[in-house]
Amino acid sequence: MKRYRNESKELKVMRSLGSRMDLSEPDRNYLVSLEKGYEGECKFDGLIAPYLDGRILLNDLLLEHKNTVFQLDSLLMSSLKIILFEVKNLEGDYYLERDCWFLSTGKEITNPLHQLQRSTILLRNLLKGLGISLPIESYLVFVNPEFYLYQAPTNLPIIFHPQLNRYFTNMQKERSFLKNHHYDIGKQLLSLELTDAPSFRLPKYDYSLLKKGIQCFACGGMYGELLKTTLVCKNCGRTEGFEPALLRTVDEFKLLFPERKVTTNAIHDWCGIVKKRLTIRNVLTRNYRLINKGKSSYFEGEISNSTD
Repeated sequence: MKRYRNESKELKVMRSLGSRMDLSEPDRNYLVSLEKGYEGECKFDGLIAPYLDGRILLNDLLLEHKNTVFQLDSLLMSSLKIILFEVKNLEGDYYLERDCWFLSTGKEITNPLHQLQRSTILLRNLLKGLGISLPIESYLVFVNPEFYLYQAPTNLPIIFHPQLNRYFTNMQKERSFLKNHHYDIGKQLLSLELTDAPSFRLPKYDYSLLKKGIQCFACGGMYGELLKTTLVCKNCGRTEGFEPALLRTVDEFKLLFPERKVTTNAIHDWCGIVKKRLTIRNVLTRNYRLINKGKSSYFEGEISNSTD
C-alpha cells in the first residue's frame, strides 16, 4: 500500500503566479523554498522506494487533532511500528547552540526538530483516540549532500544524507508481516485526511494584470507559436501538442480563479496565443460537460473520454 506524492496546491499556485507576474523578492524566495522542498521530498521517495516490501508508505498526510492541523511528509508503517520522516532539502553550513539552529552567517532559523516533535505528539494522540497503539519513531531527514550541521549531538533523531542507505538497509532487516488491521489503519488515516488545506500565504493578484498565454511544460515560459496542432517554445525550443497544453492551462485557470466559469471566451482570453475561439470550444467540448444556458453556457466537471 503506497500513497504517492503530489505537488501541493500552494506550489502550483505560486509557480503559476511566478510565470505570470513579477513577484516580490520575499515571494520569489518563498517559491524557491517550495520548489526545493518538493524536490527533496521526491528525492527521498526515490531513495526509500527499494525498501518498502512488507511496509505501508503514506505521503503528504494532512490531518487534524482537536482543531490542530498537522502535515506528515512521510509515514511508514511496518507490522511493528510507525516511522515518521520529516524531510528537509537544506544546503549549506549550519550550526547548533543549545536548542537553537543558525546559518553559518549567524542568522537564526526555526528549529526543525520542533516541527517533528509537534507532529509526533499530535499523531500519537490521534492514534490513541482511535484505539491504535503502535509505537512511533520519528526522524528529521536531510536529503541534500551539500548540507552540514556543526556541533550536532549524536543523540538527535536526525538522518543525514550519507546515512540514508545504511539506515534503510538496517530498517529492511527488521522483518515486517503486515496483516489486515495494518491496512485498515492506513485506510483509516487516509479517510481522516483533510480535503481542504488551510489557507496559505499568497501574493495578491488580479486577472487583468497577469500575463496571458500557455506555459511551456519544460521551462515554464510562454509558448510563442502555434503550428497547426503543435505549440513551440521560443525560450527552450521544446514542442507540445496543443490539446494537452490547453487542458493544463484550463486547470491553471480554475486553480487561480475558482469562482470564474470556464467558458470559450474566458479560456480564449486566458490562452492568448490561440486565434480561433472555435479551436478552443472544440477541445473543451471533447473534454468537459457543457452546461447549456444560451449565452451563459459554460463547461464543468471532470475530464471525460467521451467523444460525443
